[in-house]
Amino acid sequence: MTLQRDPVARSSTPARTGYRNLVREDRVHRTLYTDPEVFATEMVNVFGGRSWVYLAHESQLPEPNSFLSVRMGLRPVIVTRDRKSALHVVFNRCSHRAATLCREESGVAKSFQCPYHGWTFRNTGELVGTPWPQGYGEDFDRAEHGLHKLAKVESYRGFIFGTLNGAAPSVVDWLGPAAAWLDYWIDRAPEGEVIVRSAAHRMGYRGNWKLAYDNAGDGYHPAFSHRSLLEMASRMGDSKDMSYFGVSPDEGPMRTYLLGNGHSVIDQRPNYDGPGSFWANQRPQPGREKFEEQIRANHGDDADRLLDLCVGSQINLSIFPNLLVIGNQIQVVEPLAVDRTQLTWHATAIGGVPDAVNTMRMRTQEDFPAFGEPDDQANFEEVQRGLAAPEAEWILMNRGLGVDGWQEVGPDGVVSSTATDELHMRRYYAAWLQLMTEEAM
Repeated sequence: MTLQRDPVARSSTPARTGYRNLVREDRVHRTLYTDPEVFATEMVNVFGGRSWVYLAHESQLPEPNSFLSVRMGLRPVIVTRDRKSALHVVFNRCSHRAATLCREESGVAKSFQCPYHGWTFRNTGELVGTPWPQGYGEDFDRAEHGLHKLAKVESYRGFIFGTLNGAAPSVVDWLGPAAAWLDYWIDRAPEGEVIVRSAAHRMGYRGNWKLAYDNAGDGYHPAFSHRSLLEMASRMGDSKDMSYFGVSPDEGPMRTYLLGNGHSVIDQRPNYDGPGSFWANQRPQPGREKFEEQIRANHGDDADRLLDLCVGSQINLSIFPNLLVIGNQIQVVEPLAVDRTQLTWHATAIGGVPDAVNTMRMRTQEDFPAFGEPDDQANFEEVQRGLAAPEAEWILMNRGLGVDGWQEVGPDGVVSSTATDELHMRRYYAAWLQLMTEEAM
């Protein structure tokens, strides 16, 4: 490929050129993945300063006064329940000298005492104690020195989101059509109860956080990136799981749907043919045959439904900027630096099913993070290495652009296309650009 040098973007920083020069209809500039200045602005604007960010699931806060320490971009925050179980989110930063206040990942606490100088705060953020208070004088007002709080905290069916933007629309409005896909994922559980398991699967890679979000809506890569996984599965048995990505995926029935505000979903369900087919096409696992035999013997006509609940939902739902619902798992994208990211996979159980179903569900959720995710993260790191070449300036996202017959508009106004169309990237970058510029909500 001949390098086409761009006099606007070349050797420029976003502060000089403006982000609009770096996001084109069919490509984005490499500096959006490599420039610390871009990353710093993202951590303010994209990750909570102007829009909603996923923080936690309510099942991770199972009782009054529960707490969970997480990050909102780079901001350390504590998600808490008060004594009446109402939700709060406060900065995990003592308002005295900025020390990390809570140094445990989770637990139950009515208050937090800073290990540095002993300032004490309620789990709702109010300052309630300062050692030797006479040292602060009569004008010291505790009410002015509580923990910083998010402007808005809302939960959608157990998914907790937060924002610093007091003018942000409701979470339901922001989710838009994506809410219906979350509903589908949740309502697979007979009682609508999803429970995040206590232990998470954490993996880090040396690359920009957007590489994971690019990939989540990419139906072009599985046949190549995950070839070893697919070949292993075919050697072990008659598995069709994910094989449809490798056989003319643009001519098959699965579609990518654009859901607004940078959200999208790949719907793989049309590749399956009725009750029991999710289970029947799952990759082989130890003990699978004996388990199925027991479920069919004990549950008769309900067996296919229960077996399907053991395996994934067959959707890849991306909620911009950091929530991915893949299979039966909740994956959180956690930026650490411009070239360093952590991905956290949370396995889920569901209520209203026999214990054996949740046990097998856990086994199937060990599959892709162990055998497929390392493929993806290896690619993310190799992309980041490739981005070190400053003369090759652009990342293409032009697949499907201008191809007749690929994109359709449904009766609900939702745009869809084939699974390999890079429309997912083009549309989420439009949302990204809005948040990074003065036109943000």
